[in-house]
Amino acid sequence: MVFRIILPIILPVSLWANWPQYHGPNLDKSTDAANFTLPPTPLTAKIIWKTDTPLGFSSVSTYRESAFTLIAQEDEDGLLREVCIAIEQSTGRIIWEKMLGMANYGHGGGNAGTPDNSGGDGPRSTPSVENGRVYIYDSSMVLHCLNAQTGDEVWKVDVIRQHAGKNIMWKNASSPLLVGDLVIIYGGGPGASMLGLNQLTGKVTWKHGIETPTHATPTLASVAGVKQVVFLCRSGLVSLRAEDGKELWRQAFPFKVSSAASPVIAGNLVFCSAGYGVGSGLYEIKVKEGEFYSSEIWRKRNELVNHWSTPLFYDGHLYGIFGFKEYGKAPLQCINLRSGKIAWSQEGFGPGNLIRAENKLLVLSDSGHLIAVEADPSKYIENMRVKILKGKCWSTPSTGKEMTLFLRSTQETAAVRF
Repeated sequence: MVFRIILPIILPVSLWANWPQYHGPNLDKSTDAANFTLPPTPLTAKIIWKTDTPLGFSSVSTYRESAFTLIAQEDEDGLLREVCIAIEQSTGRIIWEKMLGMANYGHGGGNAGTPDNSGGDGPRSTPSVENGRVYIYDSSMVLHCLNAQTGDEVWKVDVIRQHAGKNIMWKNASSPLLVGDLVIIYGGGPGASMLGLNQLTGKVTWKHGIETPTHATPTLASVAGVKQVVFLCRSGLVSLRAEDGKELWRQAFPFKVSSAASPVIAGNLVFCSAGYGVGSGLYEIKVKEGEFYSSEIWRKRNELVNHWSTPLFYDGHLYGIFGFKEYGKAPLQCINLRSGKIAWSQEGFGPGNLIRAENKLLVLSDSGHLIAVEADPSKYIENMRVKILKGKCWSTPSTGKEMTLFLRSTQETAAVRF
C-alpha cells in the first residue's frame, strides 16, 4: 500500500511536547511541564481519534507531526511480521508502514479484551526517534534505522549475526536508548554484550561485557557529574560511562525467569525490581578516590514488585503499579524511596502503566481506563477516571503536539486531549 507523505508544518516551540523514546524526553516518565500544561481539576478527557494498532505492547513515541509504534500484521504471503508505523498526530491517519522481522514468537498468547494471564504476541519494544531518524530494536535483536518521514531503511544491524548475540526467552523487549550521537542496546556476545552504536551509521563506537540481557530497557544517570548508562542484566545492575562504555560500577541483583522493569534513577540512588519472587532493592552510588561503587540501602524480597511497569520518581517518592500477575487488581502505590515504606496504596489498576505531567499522574489501567491522580504522598486523590481503550493495556502513555496524550492497547491507539 502506498501512503501520501505529509511534509512537516513547523509549530511554535510551546506547542511541542515530544516523547522521543520509551521513558520520555527526560528518561524519567515525565513530560516537559512547559509544553504540557493540564487545566484545573476536575479534569475531563476528550478522544480526538482512534486508529487500529493490532498486536503487541509497544508504546508510542512522538516527533514533530508524527507518532511511531510497532504492530504485527500479515505480509503478502500471509506470514505475521513486525511492522513500524508512522501515524499523523492530528488525525490518526497512517502515513507509512515498514515491514520488519518475523513475528513467529512460538509461545502463543492471547489478545482478548479482558485482561488475563495469557500474554500476547506482537512487538514489546518501543521505537526511539531523533534528528529525523527512527530506531527500532525488534524481537529478533535486529536494530533498524529508518527515515522518519518516509520509513525508508537507512541502515540495520543484526546483533545475533554481526555481534555473536543470542536471544533470550520470549525474545527481545528492550528499547534502544538514545544518548548524544549514540544508540545504545544490549544483547551481543562475549565482549559485546552492551553496544554503543553511531546513530548515523550503525558502526560500533564502543562495546563491553559478557552479560546476559533481560527484557528491561537500560536507562541514563548522571552521578558525580558523569553520564552513565545503567543496564539491568541477569547478573544485576551494570553501569557504563555513556561516552566510551567504560564500566563504572556493578551491583548484584537476583534474576528469575524475566526482569522487565527498568532501573529508576533518583540522583545517586538506583531502584530496581523484578517479579517471579525476586522483589526490589535500593542502592546508593558513591565515589571514593575516583572510583564508583554501590552499596545497598534496603532490599525487599518479593515485595514492591514491578512485573514490567517501571515506576517513576518524583519529590522523594516512587509512584507506580506494583504486584505480580494481578490482572485487573494490581495497586497503584506511593512509596517513600529512602525508607521503602508504602505511603498509600489503591487497588484496581492491574499491570498498566503511568507517566507524570506536572504534579499529576496519568495512569492507564490494564482495562483501558485513563485515571488522573495527584502526585501527593499524603493520600490518594483521584481527579478523573474515563474508559478510553478496548484490548489489553500494558503500554506506557506518551505525549505529543498540542497537549495530546497517546494511549495504546493490543487493539488500538487513541489520542486524547484535556
